[in-house]
Amino acid sequence: MAQKSFKYVIVGGGVAAGYAAREFSKQGVKPGELAIISKEAVAPYERPALSKAYLFPEGTARLPGFHVCVGSGGDRLLPEWYTQKGNIGSCMIHFTGISLILSTEIVKADLASRTLTSSTGDTFKYQILIIATGSTVVRLTDFGVKGADAKNIFYLRDISDGDHLVEAIKTKKNGKAVVVGGGYIGLELSAALKVNNIEVTMVYPEPWCMPRLFTAGLAAFYETYYANKRINIVKGTVAIGFGMNDIGEVTDVKLKDGRVLEADIVVVGVGGRPLTSLFKGQVEEEKGGIKTDGYFKTSVAGVYAVGDVATFPLKLYNELRRVEHVDHARKSAEQAVKAIFASENGTTIDEYDYLPYFYSRSFNLSWQFYGDNVGDTVLFGDSNPTSTTHKFGTYWIKDGKLIGAFLESGTPEENKPIAKIARLQPSVHDLDQLATEGISFATKF
Repeated sequence: MAQKSFKYVIVGGGVAAGYAAREFSKQGVKPGELAIISKEAVAPYERPALSKAYLFPEGTARLPGFHVCVGSGGDRLLPEWYTQKGNIGSCMIHFTGISLILSTEIVKADLASRTLTSSTGDTFKYQILIIATGSTVVRLTDFGVKGADAKNIFYLRDISDGDHLVEAIKTKKNGKAVVVGGGYIGLELSAALKVNNIEVTMVYPEPWCMPRLFTAGLAAFYETYYANKRINIVKGTVAIGFGMNDIGEVTDVKLKDGRVLEADIVVVGVGGRPLTSLFKGQVEEEKGGIKTDGYFKTSVAGVYAVGDVATFPLKLYNELRRVEHVDHARKSAEQAVKAIFASENGTTIDEYDYLPYFYSRSFNLSWQFYGDNVGDTVLFGDSNPTSTTHKFGTYWIKDGKLIGAFLESGTPEENKPIAKIARLQPSVHDLDQLATEGISFATKF
């Protein structure tokens, strides 16, 4: 059992780890100072690709094509980037001898002694730790759902999950799939499966899809659009069991309302949980995550937490919040590294000032949302699902101020002012006038 020591250690190998590594390089980390310890077998990659182009029958995304940091328009950091020396692209980022320790699961973290222990008994000492462990999926087996351990029931969190689903799509060509869940994953995977000529049925208990973000008006467009693509939607019920054949493959989904749906493939997307169990009782937690300040410092000296696991001060709304999204994973990781070097150099940086941002793409649809989705709502634009020129959105107004903005099929030139007004929070006096003005309201500022 080996022991290794580093000045900086990032535990977790997802998007946040990759963007943190790039920022470490920008800040001048020295060879041998930084290690990334990841359970995955590949270098950090842009995880959103898994529910989109990774599953497409044509124009398929594969590594090394979507290693970080291409998702934000940056250079692609190939595995050799972490260990070699030189420059990359026009950014003149120096390779700095980063230790990329893959296929290594950390099973114990002792923050008092600054020691991590792997499943094979290897130990890693650090001076500064960045917790970037991300989230894991909620599994139906967690709730004892009968038959939930059948073959061809899939979850999508990492590239291995994606590979298994791709293989099933090929094996069960032109088969039937049931997608359990009506959120991000449910909508994106239903579209991807349909593009593969799979017969798709979505099942979710809520009255409409994406209820954490969508209003009933927004959801009506997407549900009708999907129905027009011949995707079946079953609302107001849940899966309570699965049938299987003699070799253990799923054959059907049993619903609480008594219906039974045939299925060759089942994909489950019912939420995630932040991976914080390694640090329970050692660090202050709040709202389901590890509590941090505006620099992502935790209650333990020398320990930072970023991405899905961090509960941080959201300055714009003067509250603590935990955000599960790739945009925040990227930006929080960069902020933490900047804060580490500022502390070491005796300088200061601004506190994290994040504007919540979410997006999704499926079929030929593409939406973006900025801000907060509370208060009164105003739907504007052409939201007819059969329209060839559909473009619509919603504004959220609270206490007379616009605090959230959603736009479907916007151009980059239109999405930019939508983001701007969500941060500026302009006053709104006439909701009817706002609905009439639509996108043009945002361009005033």
